[in-house]
Formats: sequence, structure tokens, C-alpha cells
Amino acid sequence: MSDAEPPRHQADSGPPRRLVPVYALTGGRTRSGGRELPMESLVTATERAGWGHHLENEYRTIVELARRPVSLVEIGAALAVPVTVARVLVGDLVDGGFLDVHAPPPAFAAGRPSSAVLTRLLEGLRAR
Repeated sequence: MSDAEPPRHQADSGPPRRLVPVYALTGGRTRSGGRELPMESLVTATERAGWGHHLENEYRTIVELARRPVSLVEIGAALAVPVTVARVLVGDLVDGGFLDVHAPPPAFAAGRPSSAVLTRLLEGLRAR
């Protein structure tokens, strides 16, 4: 270890701390400009994703993750941001043609999730 390098402690082994506040990633927006994305949506990269080298880091990370189908929750976890922020960033990429959305059919009747949706959610939580 050199003199210029501080020792790493056990607490330092987590993900790097964000230098930019989360709200700055979305410009303070809480919704994307396009359509509202259901939380259970999956996204995949389009052919245009190969043109995304000029995108900011978070957007490039999302495009890279979306080379295979990925959920909004997984994107939020990978970026260490709330899912609502991930939804806004994904919405921007969808609007730009970099991602395709694969939303499940509506599962809500009278504003409540169906028992099938709740069962899948519970199974997913148990799997973690």
C-alpha cells in the first residue's frame, strides 16, 4: 500500500458513493415525458442502442443491462437508485428509441392487483 492510498476498511467495500444527487439524474422529474411504465415492465435494448456511446453513464449502464430482458427493479438496484428514478431514466431511453418496453397485460381490476399478480410477487420475494 502506498502513502497516497488510504487503507480500505470493511465498510468501504460497498458500491462507490454517488457524487451526483439522485434528483439531478432526472433533472428533478418524477415522471418520464412519454407513457407511464408499469413497475413490472421488462425492457430490452434496440438496434439503436449501439449508437448510445454519447449517453451519460447511468443511461449507458441501463442500455448495457438491457442487452437481455431486464426489469425496472433490477435497473434501480444496479444503479443504486429508487425504482421511480429508474423508471424516469428508462422512459427517457424508450422515448429516444434505445429501449423497447415489454409490459405485461393489465392485471388490475378496479384498481387492485389480481391474485395471480400477488402470487407471482410473493414467489419472487421468496426467491430472493
